[in-house]
Amino acid sequence: MTQPIISARGVSKRYQLGQIGMSSFRDELERLSARFLRRSISQTKPALTGEFWALKDVEFDIFPGEIVGVIGRNGAGKSTLLKILSRTTEPTAGEITMHGRVGSLLEVGTGFHPELSGRQNIFLNGAILGMSRAEVSKKFAEIVEFAEIAAFIDTPVKRYSSGMYVRLAFAVAAHLEPEILILDEVLAVGDADFQRKCLNRMSEISTTDGRTILLVSHNMQALRRLCTKCLYLENGRSVGIMPVEDAIARYSQHLQSSPLRVSLVDRPRGHGEGTRVRLVELGTPDGRAIRYGQSAEFYLDFKLTEPVRRFAVGLGFATREGQRVLTLDSDTMTPALDFEPGSYRITLGLEFWPLPQSQYHVSCAAIEGSSYPDALVDVALWDVLPAAEDETTHRSSPNARPRVSVRVAALNIATPTLAHAL
Repeated sequence: MTQPIISARGVSKRYQLGQIGMSSFRDELERLSARFLRRSISQTKPALTGEFWALKDVEFDIFPGEIVGVIGRNGAGKSTLLKILSRTTEPTAGEITMHGRVGSLLEVGTGFHPELSGRQNIFLNGAILGMSRAEVSKKFAEIVEFAEIAAFIDTPVKRYSSGMYVRLAFAVAAHLEPEILILDEVLAVGDADFQRKCLNRMSEISTTDGRTILLVSHNMQALRRLCTKCLYLENGRSVGIMPVEDAIARYSQHLQSSPLRVSLVDRPRGHGEGTRVRLVELGTPDGRAIRYGQSAEFYLDFKLTEPVRRFAVGLGFATREGQRVLTLDSDTMTPALDFEPGSYRITLGLEFWPLPQSQYHVSCAAIEGSSYPDALVDVALWDVLPAAEDETTHRSSPNARPRVSVRVAALNIATPTLAHAL
């Protein structure tokens, strides 16, 4: 019988709410003794007030050559599990056994030194994986070609856009031949062509090279295409490894709609995002519902700490399975604008909303020329209500072709809490 390449037994991770910094020496001794004695730390001491278990008694086996999706609602423990597998954090209890080198890409720019060039970071990552300089040199040209950044390979990566970061980071992770590749929703940063290239590469390295891939993604189409099974997490516990369609069906049952006003201030960003340009809030004016066939408006509030040129904002709507079905960019009908530092609102309007009744994931981005200084994926799940009349009537209407309108207004935002005076 084939031996698992990854085996998890009783893996738990506890965080102390409000606690910052390292634990005490006594806590570390208790944690280590619990691991050696194969006991849960909760058996060795009373539960602490204010503690949060991100993972609790997770168990699974993954075998060589498998591409396994990791799926669950936000807060289910997916990223915590991947951090433990990548050895960037230790479990509170339980153990994980892995056979082979592990390459991980948990967020944009993971493992990169911002002051080093792209070339230097490629060799740095190879050294971290235990590869010789000769081994990395053999793969170097292939990595640069895949990442499509040859002109910038000797530029410090701190000057890269988020798209360049993720292209190089994925190229390094996928070509330096770790036996286990761990990816956490990083492909959402790349454009559609690059995402297709990454999906093809993951399929290739699994089927041809026999490597194992763990993929966290909210893109159900990507999971369907790549994976044969999924590890489903719910409230920090493993529901088990199941067929992809069963996992997607279970996930869809638990999706709850978001309010039609969503704060973006504290959403996690990738490297360099949200510093000069920060998206602050997304919503519909007065919380107005979205209904098929009627007019619709959406606003994005943002704050600038530096002047920006050729600036626009964009919204993307995707099905619950992750298939993008509509994109609205402010520069499609109005030329990209120049802004000075300050707080602003851009409102995008459609005379006719074209998407039928369903739920749609919403993503948003700030666009400066060809770069994305701030971008957030799946920040909301909004309901589209059915047409008030028969849909055939709307389709035959002369106004049924969507036309985008754009309005720009300055805001007075003294704090992250908006003053809606418009």
